[in-house]
Order: sequence, then C-alpha cells, then structure tokens
Amino acid sequence: MRSIDVHYELAGPRDAPVLVLAGPLGSTLDLWDRQVAALAERFRLLRYDHRGHGRSPVPRGPYTMADLGGDALALLDRLNIERAAFCGLSLGGMVGIWLGAHAPDRLSSLVLCCTTAHFADPGPWRERAASVRWAGTASVAPTVVARWFTPGWAAQHPEVVDRMTQMIADTSDEGYAACCSAVAAWDGRSLLEKISVPTLVLAGAQDPGTPLTPHAEALATGIAGAKLVVLDAAHLAVVEQAQRVNELLARHVTSPTEQ
Repeated sequence: MRSIDVHYELAGPRDAPVLVLAGPLGSTLDLWDRQVAALAERFRLLRYDHRGHGRSPVPRGPYTMADLGGDALALLDRLNIERAAFCGLSLGGMVGIWLGAHAPDRLSSLVLCCTTAHFADPGPWRERAASVRWAGTASVAPTVVARWFTPGWAAQHPEVVDRMTQMIADTSDEGYAACCSAVAAWDGRSLLEKISVPTLVLAGAQDPGTPLTPHAEALATGIAGAKLVVLDAAHLAVVEQAQRVNELLARHVTSPTEQ
C-alpha cells in the first residue's frame, strides 16, 4: 500500500530539535497534550494521527507496519525534516522499531514506550478487529481504556478516562480494525539487532497490555546499548507519569548517548 498524507500538528521553535510523537491504537495526536505543554519551548514537537485515526485518511485495510512506517517517513519528507528524534507509544512504538531498522539515517534517537516487537498470540487482535467491524469502536473503548491506567490513577482522573474513552469511540471502525490487523501480523524481533540509534525503552510496571516481562525486557536486551526505565504506570505511561516521562524525553533527545 502506498504512503498517505497523515494529519499532523507542529509546536515549538522552528530551529529546535524535532521530536516526533506517535501514539497507540485508537488515539489521536491530542494524547500528547502533556508533552506539548512541557516540552514545546525546547523542542519542535511533531504529533500526527496514524492512518485510519483522527483526522488522517482512512484507506481500506488491512494495514501493515510497513504502511504505518512509510506514512511517518512521508511526513518527514513532506516537512523537509532530514532527521528527528522519535518517541512511539504502543502502536507508535512498533512504528519506531520499524523506522529504527529500516530508516536509521532519519532518526537521531528513539524512545519505545509500552510497546513490543511481537505478540505471541495474534488471536486477541484478530478478535478485536472483528468485534470493531461488527459493533464499532465504541463497543471496545471502555475495556481498552480500563487497561490504559492504573485503577487508583483512573479513579482520581475520571475526566481523562472519559476523554480517552471518547477518543477511541470516535476512531474510524475501519481504521481501528485495519491497525489491529497490522499488530496481529507484527513481528519485529529480527529488526532489533539492526537498530543502531540511541534507544530508550520505557515500561509501565503495571502495564497489562505490554508487560515489562517479556516485552520491554526483550527490547532492552535485543537493541544494542538500549537503556530501560520502569515507570509506576499502566499502558499510557506518557499520561499517567507525564512529568517523569517528559524529563526522560528531554534528556534523551538532548543527550541520547549519555543516558
């Protein structure tokens, strides 16, 4: 499938280092609001919606990780960005792995947050795609968001839980299901040894979607020189532990070899 022109937003000084932010399945670029508020004075933040999400086009699926990675490269080309730091969460992290192996010359550093190179059992992803095509994204949104945050944090921030639930419910059924297919088919294990850019792996200690063992640990051991930081969070660590994540991002983007 050919790359498409995805929807994006830029914030921060034009001459600052570029940091690309790529979100999880069912999200829009608004998921990164806490990063923009904290980092836009120091970095040129480039957020975008994956194909099939938010305000990006929705080509007919299924999609592959190569399709999603191609969209990211096309966006860099469109904006005349030669190299950028890349931070991906979950689905966005899988795109980051693909980019790190296939387009290392376009990355200055890489942050892989709450993500994986492979799911041993693709069945749940295929089932979720079928459920969404049958009953829509709203039918899975509450269950998905329940796994995004720790129970205590969710209880203290019901407005965030509601907003994220609506974010998924507003996602295109076809786009969501087609990205589920990309995740089901994803196997980036052989790509890890090809990643040479400085890499930081972030994991949520209470993440039920991509648990520290085996997912983050496999990334940290499979990528040469990668550093692993475990956060007290579930799957959406960039929201639940935004301040700590922002500190880690700023340090890694500024001095990626000094982690």
